[in-house]
Amino acid sequence: MTVVVITGASSGIGAATAELLAGQGMSVVAVARRREALEAVAARSGGRAHPIVADMTVRAEVQRVVEETLQRLGGIDVWINNVGQGITRPPSQLTDEDIDTVMRVNILSALYGMQEVLPHFRRRNAGQVINISSLLGRLPFVVPRSAYCGAKHFLNALTTTFRLEVQETHPGIQFSLVSPGVVRTEFGVNALHGGPDSRTFPDSQSAEEVAAVIAQVIATRQPDVYTRAGAQARIASYYSVVGVDPEMSR
Repeated sequence: MTVVVITGASSGIGAATAELLAGQGMSVVAVARRREALEAVAARSGGRAHPIVADMTVRAEVQRVVEETLQRLGGIDVWINNVGQGITRPPSQLTDEDIDTVMRVNILSALYGMQEVLPHFRRRNAGQVINISSLLGRLPFVVPRSAYCGAKHFLNALTTTFRLEVQETHPGIQFSLVSPGVVRTEFGVNALHGGPDSRTFPDSQSAEEVAAVIAQVIATRQPDVYTRAGAQARIASYYSVVGVDPEMSR
């Protein structure tokens, strides 16, 4: 049975993914800080989701999740880093505390997950990490999301360089990126300093639609996937407009 650890699983994309994968017969470890919300996700998952309350921005807590999962289920096949938080502040007004918070939540949580599950994956030369990024990790065009854009660019680079490093010696281990656009969750209203409600945006996806893409990435092991059709063309158009010369960037 495939064992999948999902962080940030108490709501939104994480909860939808946990419920979908459990419904497909996978054994899911749902991780988040909110016990009641996690238990509700487990209840909707037909007994296939095992909740663990933990803070993924604390390395010792990540280590505990790995250890508990291995003790309970015997192995980990897929680790999904889904913890994230937005911030609403233009770059000219960002503070040290803003940057520290955004990096801790969006980067350190993923870095700890990748580093702490890696020894288990290396022992088996098998496993997959899926990092949930954002279209803003390619297109930094939303000014109030300046620090979040930067964090997701960092996550993209970290994922790619992890893949290059690890696959030199362990080609059976995959590191995948999934990049949604706007998703109808509480992400917007939960952003640091507040923000618009993502559920009110017309050009958006449901968390269930994104979860279906994540399930496909587990099946195909693709390295880099967007959840919206036309995203790659939009990115190419953006960099053409802003004047990036592909010859000069080599």
